[in-house]
Amino acid sequence: MRAAVTRGGRLVLGEVPDPVPSSGHVVVRSLAAGICGSDLHALADFPHFTGLMDSVGVPALDPTADCVFGHEFCAEVVEHGPDTAGTLPVGTRVCSVPIVLGPTGVEQIGYSNAYPGALAEHMVLQELLCLPVPDALSTELAALTEPLAVGEHAVGLAGLSEGQPCLVVGCGPVGLAVIAALKGRGHGPVLAADYSPTRRRLAEAFGADEVLDPAEGSPHDRWSDFGIARTVVERIGAGMLGAVVQDPVIFEAVGVPGMLQSLLAEAPPHSRIVVVGVCMHSDTIEPFMAVTKEMELRFSFGYTPDEFAATLARLASGVPGADLLVTSAVDLAGAPGAFETLRTPGEHGKILVTP
Repeated sequence: MRAAVTRGGRLVLGEVPDPVPSSGHVVVRSLAAGICGSDLHALADFPHFTGLMDSVGVPALDPTADCVFGHEFCAEVVEHGPDTAGTLPVGTRVCSVPIVLGPTGVEQIGYSNAYPGALAEHMVLQELLCLPVPDALSTELAALTEPLAVGEHAVGLAGLSEGQPCLVVGCGPVGLAVIAALKGRGHGPVLAADYSPTRRRLAEAFGADEVLDPAEGSPHDRWSDFGIARTVVERIGAGMLGAVVQDPVIFEAVGVPGMLQSLLAEAPPHSRIVVVGVCMHSDTIEPFMAVTKEMELRFSFGYTPDEFAATLARLASGVPGADLLVTSAVDLAGAPGAFETLRTPGEHGKILVTP
């Protein structure tokens, strides 16, 4: 079958073996697949990426062998493998947590040498993890389930109280997923900051209460408008006067070196920083700032199957702005060019590949 496959450190259009279902698998036809930032990182330096995966116990991935990306997808059932219940008829559109159980154990769909991801014509999924896509939900929006579930998990991890002010730093797909989950759960006020005009417009469409351009001023200058003390001294003084001082929650959705240190330096005391952006390089922070301001760091990764299912249901009910997130679509032949485009995303939200 045709696939966009990694070979020799490049993404190329080629052929790979058709997937063969094992026990509990269904064969599906890929309808639409998103390109994740992790895919871009992996292609840029596959040995480094696979080394990081190995260090946290993720199943081994040989960077010199074929790999077909694509863990954000909507697909269509075409065949039931052995030992399946057949509860989802052929022709059913499905989404799934990108995990499959193979003869050697758990594999990540899209980061496996054995199981191709959705940047191919066909793949195999675990029947028990497949969720039918509601008829009223378009294939393109259904393919956003996986990235939006990342925001669902991060917001759940944040432990927000009613009315607690939030700041989302970075309004790419991850930041927008956080905004969608915050507004979907009724949290706010939600501030969002990004240098890109396109991404600021998307943040506004997703429901952010205020959207800021960091080039025109630090978003941290706005905290006093929400009853938040900017310094330790201000906080102590407010407490002496009996004032109720809010604690902000900040979602870091950029994932580049230096971002955490910037937040520790500029954010108010007692900030809770939820790190959702995946930085894959060494970074440095000055703990003194976090200690003196009694700040908290929480790191968020992935989602649970329940959060994945809840995200699909929320998309079916209508997520404001979601229809604007997909800014382009290409076929398999256009996938390598799409990866190059997204290295400097600028005016793009999500590019879908439609095999």
